[in-house]
Amino acid sequence: MRYINNNYFIENVSLQRLAKKFSTPFYCYSYEKIKKNIQNFNSKFGKFSPLVCFAIKSNTNLNLIREIKNLGLGADVVSKGELMLAIKAGISPKKIVFSGVGKTESELLYAINKKILLINSESESEINIIEKIAKKKNSTVDIGIRLNPNTDAKTLKQISTGKKDNKFGVDEKTFIKLVSRLKKSKFLKVKCLSVHIGSQITNHKPYEKMLAAVDKIIDKLKFKFEYVDLGGGMGISYGKKQNKLNYNKYSNAIEKFKKKHASKIIFEPGRSIIGDTALLVSKIIYLKDNNSKVFVILDAAMNDMMRPALYGAEHQILPVKKNKLKSKKNYEFVGPICESTDKFLSSKNFQKLKEGDLVFLCDVGAYGSSLSSNYNLRPKSPEILINKSKIKVLKKRQRLENII
Repeated sequence: MRYINNNYFIENVSLQRLAKKFSTPFYCYSYEKIKKNIQNFNSKFGKFSPLVCFAIKSNTNLNLIREIKNLGLGADVVSKGELMLAIKAGISPKKIVFSGVGKTESELLYAINKKILLINSESESEINIIEKIAKKKNSTVDIGIRLNPNTDAKTLKQISTGKKDNKFGVDEKTFIKLVSRLKKSKFLKVKCLSVHIGSQITNHKPYEKMLAAVDKIIDKLKFKFEYVDLGGGMGISYGKKQNKLNYNKYSNAIEKFKKKHASKIIFEPGRSIIGDTALLVSKIIYLKDNNSKVFVILDAAMNDMMRPALYGAEHQILPVKKNKLKSKKNYEFVGPICESTDKFLSSKNFQKLKEGDLVFLCDVGAYGSSLSSNYNLRPKSPEILINKSKIKVLKKRQRLENII
């Protein structure tokens, strides 16, 4: 993804050409970038031969999941819908783990019937329901138990999941009690210790603390887990000033852990695989000057891209076509939805824009389309995949007639 003669290209296709073909707003993905991200992940952690389960919640496009499955990944799901999607995409049930704090009995029954690899349980009540189902079916179900290691991931508080005041997992005392109790169960087999401390983590040290907490509890239990599921959360750089996670240091910490514990490692990456592979292309509807700044009103809105409104996330915005003119006023990029939070970014020293110009939001592959909605009765945007010069429609734009 780069500028060629001041025009932005995704692989061999210009965004201007795509905007003419599909109109705006639309999501656009680079197949080559997805492939490189998966190859990079495998090269950093491949020495452990981990099971890499793509976090479906980060992007729920069926055709995109099929591409990711063809590149060798399994799936981490958090609902029956995501499990159905993963199976429809062709992912083997033996490469699927089911996470989440509020799985219903019908969801658990569906997962058990599909014979997925693991249900990562997050409460004693959930475990009791799984045991009840297994007993009724007179079968054995493989489960993991999610530990809350009380580790601060040093990320946005809205996406922290590993501290004691978060709803996820069980504390050390409960974890030990459950594993000890289930050793005697005829219907449940505890195969995995699961842990996930948050999202958009760009420092390896929280992971080191997490591994230390896992090491400590395994030593106390003297129990051999077939799997240790380390979750995901690996961050990406959303701007020039943001750090990137040092994969080598995290990998070294896992290697040290593996010398002591022979469990197979499971990862659940989402953002690190898909986050920086996509753009959201939008057209400027109006420029509205209020003296102190200029509102750049886009045809993309918070229903298309929720992250800025949901937790103040910032995505870099760039022009599709560069020019050398600088705006004398600050630009505030906003959408047309009737909410004050429908804004994306404030920018100084942006190039001069005019109504009808095209711009794009960067790094929207994760939690972009999957968080989109029909708020204000707006159709969801199409999603396009570019592979060199090939253009593939992953999902068509919704039609208002069909929504209504």
